[in-house]
Amino acid sequence: MTRKTPLLVGLTGGIGSGKSTVAKIFSILGIAIYYADDRAKWLMAYDVELKNQILTHFGDKSYTEDGKLNRSYLAETVFSNEEKVKTINSLVHPAVKKDFEKWAAQQISPYVLKEAALLFETGSFKDLDKTINVSAPLKIRITRVLLRDPHRTEKQVNDIIDKQIPDEEKNQRADYVIKNADNKLLIPQVLQIHRELLGQQA
Repeated sequence: MTRKTPLLVGLTGGIGSGKSTVAKIFSILGIAIYYADDRAKWLMAYDVELKNQILTHFGDKSYTEDGKLNRSYLAETVFSNEEKVKTINSLVHPAVKKDFEKWAAQQISPYVLKEAALLFETGSFKDLDKTINVSAPLKIRITRVLLRDPHRTEKQVNDIIDKQIPDEEKNQRADYVIKNADNKLLIPQVLQIHRELLGQQA
């Protein structure tokens, strides 16, 4: 008997929405979670094929002498240039996609979560069976980020938000929406989605 492939579910939400908290609840329920943004950083540092592509496009300064990713160089020369951002994304996203699919095939939970900040923006939602958006009012999100990241200014937070698809649009695109406002309890919402996803794998 061949093992069932787990359902591939995307978990996203704008900065400060609380998607990390939601991910922890799913994790407690025994669901395997792939943290795409952390994994992308790991792949940029250690995946030989991806490293060679980055070196080809952005030069030897992309990595330090001891082979580590030169984050300050990339921040200055790549991430401040829109065209270069598109180029690096065109290298990193396929590598993450391949890595995620390989990881998902090894999991034994009935469904897996791919947690990513830019699920709709990058188009990676197309490779998933279902998507969940964690939604929260803008003022609450900004307050959360400023409390969590004291090194950021309100302008920096707003700049990040401006680069992300508006919450309302994400809510329309997503199969499930978790509302993370002060008057909404997270656990019952997560449990409801969990039950529905388990039902689809029955």
